[in-house]
Parts: sequence; structure tokens; C-alpha cells
Amino acid sequence: MRLDRYLFFIRLLKSRTQAQALLEQGRTRIDGRRVEKVSETVRVGATITLPLRGAVRVIRVVSLPLRRGPAPEARGCYEELGVDEPNGAA
Repeated sequence: MRLDRYLFFIRLLKSRTQAQALLEQGRTRIDGRRVEKVSETVRVGATITLPLRGAVRVIRVVSLPLRRGPAPEARGCYEELGVDEPNGAA
């Protein structure tokens, strides 16, 4: 599954356009490798690190969603490994 589509389906971003804009910044990584294109393939078990809303989020892909479903269904598709807040954040 394409990374931009995955981020949209699991409800981390409100649109694929927002996902593509985030990925084009070049600060997202899959399994430690920098994402070079928005169509990068995501597989079950991959670890994704991305800057989101002023923090760095680290998630593990648990399953690939078939659609953009309700939030509880979307949350079941990934496991949150951590959120690194910037220094000084409460």
C-alpha cells in the first residue's frame, strides 16, 4: 500500500493531499530509511517515523486497512511506539 494512502486511511492526516505534502518535506522514515517518494510501499511490520503536529511520532504497521473507516478501526491498524515532544513542551 502507498504510504500517503496508508496515513490517510489510519486517520493520522485528514487528506491524501496533506499526507503527500508531509512526505515531500523529506523528514519521514520507514524502517530507518528516508522516504524518497509519496508512493513508497508500506508493509505489515514496518516502523514509520514522521513529524506530526510539532512532535515526532513513531508507529508500527499492524495491518493494512482496506478503507478509511471509523477511528477505532483505524487505530487497530497501527501501534504507537512513541511520541517525542520537543524540548520544553509540557
